[in-house]
Amino acid sequence: MLLTNFKSFIGQHCETTALGALLKNVGLNFSEPMLFGLGQGLGFIYWDSKSMDFPFIGGRSKPDAITRIFCGALNIPVQFSQTTSARTAWQQVTSALEAQQPIGLKVDCYYLDYFSSKVHFAAHYLALYGFDDTYAYVCDTEQQGTLAKTRLTSLADARKARGPMSSPSLSFTLQNPGKLPDLKTCIQHAIRQNAKTFLTPPIQNIGYKGILKMSRLVKTWFERSRNKQKDFSLCAALMERGGTGGSLFRKLYAAFLSEASQYPGLDAYAQAALEYQHIAELWSTAAQLIKQAGQTEKAEHLEALAKVLEKIAHLEKSVMEQLAKI
Repeated sequence: MLLTNFKSFIGQHCETTALGALLKNVGLNFSEPMLFGLGQGLGFIYWDSKSMDFPFIGGRSKPDAITRIFCGALNIPVQFSQTTSARTAWQQVTSALEAQQPIGLKVDCYYLDYFSSKVHFAAHYLALYGFDDTYAYVCDTEQQGTLAKTRLTSLADARKARGPMSSPSLSFTLQNPGKLPDLKTCIQHAIRQNAKTFLTPPIQNIGYKGILKMSRLVKTWFERSRNKQKDFSLCAALMERGGTGGSLFRKLYAAFLSEASQYPGLDAYAQAALEYQHIAELWSTAAQLIKQAGQTEKAEHLEALAKVLEKIAHLEKSVMEQLAKI
């Protein structure tokens, strides 16, 4: 069973790529930055616990939130389903395809055949558009080849995985609402709300306060890690290429603000777009310093990293304060 008229979506981030593919196949076309921005995707979390091998750094809102917020803002009917039954989970896939709809899935990317880097991450998203006796056919990020295939057995393992940020067998489909609300109004609301969330975190390891907390704690990372080269290089790679923590999400948000500034009366967002482009470059610097720290095991790189993170925290706080007032 394969949707022969499936339209792929080329994206950098998994949830916006899956969302963009589903939207495109019901006749709704949005840029990835617009999906991210209207979904109030920008955020930050520094997450650590005794059960974790190494701290997790996340640079976006919590999993599932972008799709829910985007669809809610634009009145797009979206249906989320979750089940503990593997049989029911697969029936949801076949039902969607029989209705000529691709379906979004949340999985642990560790089990997907086409992923060369085997790291457990249970908040990965893809859009499934077909299957045969052996393989499932999916749309994933551009880094993963956009259109890919994985064995049905591997997909089943990826869907039922448990662990941090997992939602076993979560799937979602959506429909075209027919008429969309005024996008300019939606953009303004999304930016103000995202800024408010970032500036007033409920706990100290979220938002700009989380970046400041990270700037203080990175100096202890050598004591925290049992395998410095592995832990630090993986952290740096995820931050820079996977987007967790840094530059990818800041680049997306800068592009969103730039696109928003093209609407009449919203040109004030253009300056904030430039500032977030600069912030994205600083996050790339942070990732490079983490990598160097792991390779050399020299404390000077962590000292430099702490200063860059402190600067980032103050810059992001300042820009978000400006956006909250526009």
